[in-house]
Amino acid sequence: MRKLLSFMAIAAAMIVAGNASAQTYEIRITNLTRGQIMSPAVIATHSNRVRMFKVGKKASAGLAALAEDADASGLTAALDDAGAEVTEWVMAAGPLLPGATQSVEITIADGDFLSLASMLVTTNDAFAGLDSYDLSTLAGRRHFTIPAYDAGSEANNESCAKIPGPPCGSGGARARSDREGFVHIHAGIRGDGDLPKMTYDWRNPVMRVEIIPAK
Repeated sequence: MRKLLSFMAIAAAMIVAGNASAQTYEIRITNLTRGQIMSPAVIATHSNRVRMFKVGKKASAGLAALAEDADASGLTAALDDAGAEVTEWVMAAGPLLPGATQSVEITIADGDFLSLASMLVTTNDAFAGLDSYDLSTLAGRRHFTIPAYDAGSEANNESCAKIPGPPCGSGGARARSDREGFVHIHAGIRGDGDLPKMTYDWRNPVMRVEIIPAK
């Protein structure tokens, strides 16, 4: 009985220690573009065995749906399926307008990585992305900027018939022919379709990310 009680005490201490290593942080994101609205961002803290996307690789179905139509359901389902490998995922409250800032709170555990994805809605398949940012040396406040990626799941024809965001409104319509097939840095809006380059183009970076210890 004494050995059993000792084991239970050790197990309880390990649980307490594990909980103590997790802290709440504020993630603050700012849209740096002039004319691109961003969809509600999906933000996750996770182990190194989880990837939201990989540059140079084919986008997952969940990421493609987010980058094409701002549909985060497949991506969040995949995070749920990852179980204990994901510390927490959260979604921003709504679209992020040019120049605006939003904040969410998220749990960060020892050894975690941070990933993020948010569609630039007046594009075929562009998204602001953060791929497994290492938080192992996180101490205090940190900030950095991130670029826009092309999911490679649609051709960038810049046709309103294939773009969900304003002024187009064509959700669910996709330009599958001539797609690139892999995630890469987005080249921006060329202006040779329905989208005026002066209004909707950008230069990377497109988002500022701040990680702030919660008070």
